[in-house]
Amino acid sequence: MSESKEKKSLLKKIIAIILGFGPGIFAIGYTIGTGSVTSMIVAGSQFNMQLLWVLLLSCVFSGVLMFVYGNYALITGETALFGFKKHLKYGKLLAILIIVGITFGQWNSLMGILGISSNIIYEILAVNFDGLEGLKYETVLITAIIIIVVFYLLMLVGKYTFFEKVLVIFVTLMGLSFVLSLCLVQPLPMDVVSGLIPSIPDVPDGKMLVAAFVGTTMAAATFLSRPLFVKGKGWTIKNLDQQKKDSITAAVLIFVISGTIMAVAAGALFYDGKVVTQVLDMANTLEPVAGKWAVTIFFFGALSAGLSSIFPCLLIAPLLVADYQSGELDTSSKQFKIITAVACLVALIGPAFGGNPIEIQILSQVFNVFILPLVVLGIILLANNKKIMKGYKTSIWVNIGLFAALFFSCVVSYTGVLGIMTKYF
Repeated sequence: MSESKEKKSLLKKIIAIILGFGPGIFAIGYTIGTGSVTSMIVAGSQFNMQLLWVLLLSCVFSGVLMFVYGNYALITGETALFGFKKHLKYGKLLAILIIVGITFGQWNSLMGILGISSNIIYEILAVNFDGLEGLKYETVLITAIIIIVVFYLLMLVGKYTFFEKVLVIFVTLMGLSFVLSLCLVQPLPMDVVSGLIPSIPDVPDGKMLVAAFVGTTMAAATFLSRPLFVKGKGWTIKNLDQQKKDSITAAVLIFVISGTIMAVAAGALFYDGKVVTQVLDMANTLEPVAGKWAVTIFFFGALSAGLSSIFPCLLIAPLLVADYQSGELDTSSKQFKIITAVACLVALIGPAFGGNPIEIQILSQVFNVFILPLVVLGIILLANNKKIMKGYKTSIWVNIGLFAALFFSCVVSYTGVLGIMTKYF
């Protein structure tokens, strides 16, 4: 009896720890979606672990930026875009450029996410129901409509804590699914170590893939939305230490989950010379290696990744507009309902036209990096102004991290431009 009680209390503790996770869960929701899963799979299947160094740098800089943006909110009581508009010389123009750039990238991403999630559900249904094979387009479109309507209705009734709990469930399922997949197929340890040495794949799409990698892992939306989520959590200046731990935990988990996906693709596919261009290909190639169970587990992880990204992607535009206006997000306002409804309609464009969402997905990740230098520069200017920061001094180490992140984001933006020019012009 006591043993079963102990087990129950241990399970309760684990659930409490998972549910106690703070605004960092939104960072994981924003960062690891089907776009990220696709980028990691394509990289792992084509280049083994060669791009692990890009992932590591992106996660380190993501952690620093989440920490600084969160601190700014707790110390000043302001959100990021509102701060840009209020304190910086050309802050109004900067804020508007950021809103347009991020909304474009995230809505594009939403099209891909919904397309891939609907395709995954179709594949699962097609395995169990033979009659669906000739009805792929109709099934995918109906599934996409059902998913987006359900999420829109949840948006209308939800508050911050509700969104957080739903995301916790999806992210936990996703993490466990990919870790279980890794237990079945692994890359060689030496390949993992050599992947930490900087190098760019010598292929036409190599530069573009590096940019997509950074666009999906070091996502500007993650940092800009952080002040609103920190405030939504009810944190104040007393929670500075908690905010720091939350930023570090989120960055570490993003690296672990993304690295695991890349490693699964490398272990299952690269050594056999099989190249994957989309998430659904992964299932077919995994099956001979690890059997139907692995396919189901991986599908489940990819689907959880997609669904965990829909909430943050729908939230981003109303979040940024609210941030710009006043720094407060009202989920019951007419503005919130209209903007999220437009986002839902945009999301359905991909499935409605029956296009392959992978191209859209990787291209939208590349577009995300173009706005990144502005987002990093803005917070450097605010965080180093003692008057704005009420005497709080940003440490030399954090500043080194910020300036390194600025340099890295500029290099990657330039790389992204070269990648697009090479591929499309």
